[in-house]
Amino acid sequence: MTSYLSLLLYGVGGLAAVGMAALVVLQEKLVYVPVLPGLTKSYPITPARLNLNYEDVWLRSSDGVRLHAWFIKLAPDCREVSGWRLCLVIDLLSTTSLFCFIEAQHSCFSKRMLEVSFLTVWKTGVTSCSVIDIAHRLEMVRIMLQRLRCNVFMLSYRGYGASDGYPSQHGITRDAQAALDHLIKRTDIDTSRIVVFGRSLGGAVGALLTKNNPDKVAGLILENTFTSILDMAGVLLPFLKWFIGRTASKGPRVLNCLVRSPWSTIEVIGQVQQPILFLSGLQDEMVPPVHMELLYAKAAARNNRCTFVEFPTGMHMDTWLAGGDRYWMTIQQFLEQNISERKDEENSRKNSVNESSL
Repeated sequence: MTSYLSLLLYGVGGLAAVGMAALVVLQEKLVYVPVLPGLTKSYPITPARLNLNYEDVWLRSSDGVRLHAWFIKLAPDCREVSGWRLCLVIDLLSTTSLFCFIEAQHSCFSKRMLEVSFLTVWKTGVTSCSVIDIAHRLEMVRIMLQRLRCNVFMLSYRGYGASDGYPSQHGITRDAQAALDHLIKRTDIDTSRIVVFGRSLGGAVGALLTKNNPDKVAGLILENTFTSILDMAGVLLPFLKWFIGRTASKGPRVLNCLVRSPWSTIEVIGQVQQPILFLSGLQDEMVPPVHMELLYAKAAARNNRCTFVEFPTGMHMDTWLAGGDRYWMTIQQFLEQNISERKDEENSRKNSVNESSL
């Protein structure tokens, strides 16, 4: 009996050791998936395929990694479009493979019904994949340009698309900052109107970027974002709840120290001072909707400019489709109530200064 028990303990210990080793060595490959099975790393389509005006942009992250981006324009010369202009920093993927910077015009919504168009990746049946490069979100961007009257800046993080390097939390944080710094230097957009939009893991990146840039970012929009990778580990692999976790851990969390990309949004969100919009798809099959509720509760405890909106039929990747007209109007209302107000306040202060100097 003793020998059998010893063998069992050795077996369990061996499996635990192998699991820990795999976690240490392979965790970046589990969190970041630059290339999906059946797809190439190169862009399958470009904005030109959808008749969108755009320019290729090449950036350098602070550690020298070369990054590729598209600046998609509402008009050939975005300076010709009238109205106040707003910049949105948006992640349209289920994880962190892109940021989009959207420059929106203050105008009415298009009266045309939202087109239910499926991206190439969806046609292949990949509806709950963990990451897609920027080309696979061009259809949503096209509709976004129509509905929000905007210009879009799309960045591929390191390791994704045409960008160099390998993804990591530290590296992607640098990439997002490089993209924001690039926008701040542009002369063809209103750099005082930057709002960050992040979906899923992109929400973690966006929350951190917003917290770190209170004077450069005017607001934050989160969609189907999780509390942390530590908590998601237990969702995707239930047995890990006993070893890894933060808010949902059932055990001693002895493996937390081994996770190099924790992306703990729950710790960051309470430090965001800007207005925040939470968009939650209640049928999310990847991130339990309770994660969004926890994030909202943490933020609202310290920030009275938080709005939480639920979409009953929204899944992880299709909340923008399931939400239809209400989805876009929710975003538009948030922008008008918060960002335009900030614009008016800034103009009032400038006018007061000018009048006092006369």
